[in-house]
Amino acid sequence: MLGAHPLGLLAQLCLLSFLAVGGVITVVPELHRVLVTDMGLLTDPQFAASIAIAQASPGPNVLFVAVMGFQAAGIPGALLFFGAILLPSTTLAFAAARWGRTRYDWLPVRAFRVGMAPIVIGLMLATGWVLAAQMPGWRPAVAAAIAALLAWRLRLHTLILILSGALAGALGWL
Repeated sequence: MLGAHPLGLLAQLCLLSFLAVGGVITVVPELHRVLVTDMGLLTDPQFAASIAIAQASPGPNVLFVAVMGFQAAGIPGALLFFGAILLPSTTLAFAAARWGRTRYDWLPVRAFRVGMAPIVIGLMLATGWVLAAQMPGWRPAVAAAIAALLAWRLRLHTLILILSGALAGALGWL
């Protein structure tokens, strides 16, 4: 179940929804802290498996949140987690897009767009670090760094990198 404080968990997930700039995958380190370390709703293997299952499935990467909710509290948990992550940020995104569309050339709007890029990159690096740190040895961290470099410099499609990682794992390299 969701533990003694389901409203506290709901509030945490709603707050993380607002911080998920660049996608929910960017708040994985904080989700790990809340769900595994603080509340004990998931174990480290369950947490990592939730992300792996959702990333391997077709559809948006936000599905891992529903998988985590399902592991924590069944279908009600999946619905609660998914709704709490999606609803606040979606509402804000629609409102901000509507507002920003009419003020596209304003200096503060342009500055915001440019300033968000390094924040998103930092959050993605933190996510890669958390996921790679759960694997034994140095190879997963090196593989994550190579994938990030290839995606950045060569602009390789994400599916190529995912398939390469799957092949490396199947061959026992990772």
